[in-house]
Amino acid sequence: MQKTYVLDTNVLIQAPHALRCFEDNRVVLPLAVLEELDGLKNSEGERGANARQAIRFLETLRRAGSLPDGVPLPGGGSLRLEVNCVDVALPEGFAEHRNDNRILKVCLGLQRREAPVILVTKDIVVRVKAQMLGIPAQDFTTEQAPAQEEQYTGRCEVFVSEKKFEDFKRKNIQPEDVYQVDGQGCARPVELVPNQFLLLRADQSTKKTQLGRFDGKKIVPLAFKKKKPYGIAPRNVGQTFLQEALMTSAQDAPLVIVKGMAGTAKTFYALAVGLHEMLEADEPAYRRILISRPNAQFDEEIGFLPGDEGEKIAPLLRPAVDNLELLVDQNEKERFSDERSLSGKVAELFDRGIVSAQALNFIRGRSVAKTYLIIDEAQNLTPRQAKGIITRAGAGTKIILLGDPGQIDNPLLDARTNGLSYASEKMKGSPLCYQVTMTADECERSALATDAVKRM
Repeated sequence: MQKTYVLDTNVLIQAPHALRCFEDNRVVLPLAVLEELDGLKNSEGERGANARQAIRFLETLRRAGSLPDGVPLPGGGSLRLEVNCVDVALPEGFAEHRNDNRILKVCLGLQRREAPVILVTKDIVVRVKAQMLGIPAQDFTTEQAPAQEEQYTGRCEVFVSEKKFEDFKRKNIQPEDVYQVDGQGCARPVELVPNQFLLLRADQSTKKTQLGRFDGKKIVPLAFKKKKPYGIAPRNVGQTFLQEALMTSAQDAPLVIVKGMAGTAKTFYALAVGLHEMLEADEPAYRRILISRPNAQFDEEIGFLPGDEGEKIAPLLRPAVDNLELLVDQNEKERFSDERSLSGKVAELFDRGIVSAQALNFIRGRSVAKTYLIIDEAQNLTPRQAKGIITRAGAGTKIILLGDPGQIDNPLLDARTNGLSYASEKMKGSPLCYQVTMTADECERSALATDAVKRM
């Protein structure tokens, strides 16, 4: 049965291609949405660019027919601009002039003649208000990843025969030789994903473990397990997998996606490997370490902040600086005895161009070559932003997306719709992408942090 979908402005601002995603159903844009797009078209950054793209698509459709009467969409459905429903009554307390409420009025008016009508909005409050009015409402689900507990982790635990386990360092293991055990204690085969990390257990003595990676054809030992980049050694299985992903060359692994809770050393380890590749390798693998971090408000407001670009984004990069302080002086007892000296060591990395920082808006649209690019707090990216960054990778560049899908600041994103989770699911199985999700018991920040991660 054909349905009628009423779109909120925020859907087009995050996904300007959304009008193409409703198959053979009817899509309705309230006049309030058109007015909001018009008000946003001159905005800086992602919001303005997406508003302009949506408007250009509407212009293409306008040339094909009358938007108020309805025009066909490429996917087989139709689009109509709704200018009526202005006299629909709302309950007391719903301000008539608010655009959200104007959109709800359209939904109520259409319900009387075009049921079923579904409101599509990324605003949770609007969905709550819609429920109060008896209007079915949903999020824009086309770019949704699975529920967080079902998302790809890049790692799994398997069993293998004692003989093959003992021979692993000399002879690779075939994927059909490993298995998992279900809740009834029965062995079941495992469907491995290229570049998936494995914790191997000998089936006769399960306390014996080894680490490996499925290269797409066979399970191979880790190549960098015994390395200590910039003097840092992995403290747990997750960090060992993380080190393998980060130290693999940009030619073989140009994209690394790391998800995990706070305190699991995601940023710390990424910087340690970057410094190792820049300062300790016989020939630097990269031109520089470039750090960026998305922020829900910051990307739009950078032009109004005082100072040059570095000064504008410095407050948001304080977490990276904190980690650099730990790396440039690894003497825990003496590290903070001379704060001026410590700050000078970190500043020198920036002054020499070894480490640099840029706002996200200045990275998108560029081709970044031979760069070790760290995107911290990547869970605050939209799917479109994540795609824009990954597709910027030039020759010799390694992109590292770090973040925790459980800690999102962007009001229009959640654990399923953020760019980090989206990129993780879309790049699953790519021979050019390594992924690892850190677990709660791999928190290494402090005893308190570890306990809090598990309890809270």
